Amino acid sequence: MRYEVGGIMIGDEDLCPYAGGWFHGRLIHFCRDPCHRTACGYDTKSKLSKDHPEYLVARRGDHLYVNVIDPVVPLFKGECFVAALDFIDAALDDDEPIGCHCNQGFSRAPSVALLHMAKRSKTIPDDSFAVARAVFETMVPPGTYQPGKGIETFLVGNWEALR
Repeated sequence: MRYEVGGIMIGDEDLCPYAGGWFHGRLIHFCRDPCHRTACGYDTKSKLSKDHPEYLVARRGDHLYVNVIDPVVPLFKGECFVAALDFIDAALDDDEPIGCHCNQGFSRAPSVALLHMAKRSKTIPDDSFAVARAVFETMVPPGTYQPGKGIETFLVGNWEALR
């Protein structure tokens, strides 16, 4: 599953080189498994310390690895989203292809694109998450944006703070 919206290629693990993906350009891996774990060299038994400088975000060349999962109760950190938005801005400024993937491509990755379009490129309204979502859903293939309960709760509750 993949599509382009707001100049950003959105997809699932099919974009990811760790899963044999095809995307060539700057890529945001908005998932802990397998991407952040692989990039930072840890596994389920040797978890990365919360004090580690790359605990939330790690950059390796044209790749940004973000340590996020999509739980029902939001555990997201605003700085993860800001790092992704900054990474997108830099790619677009450099006229480089930019992609964002999560495990299934329905929740986290498109939420990053939605945020960028509302907060940075101003191509959709940023009045509220509900307003931005309604417009965003008209721009993507039907049924492809299905934010998890946790990410939806986080975005609603932190909408004004995210820039």
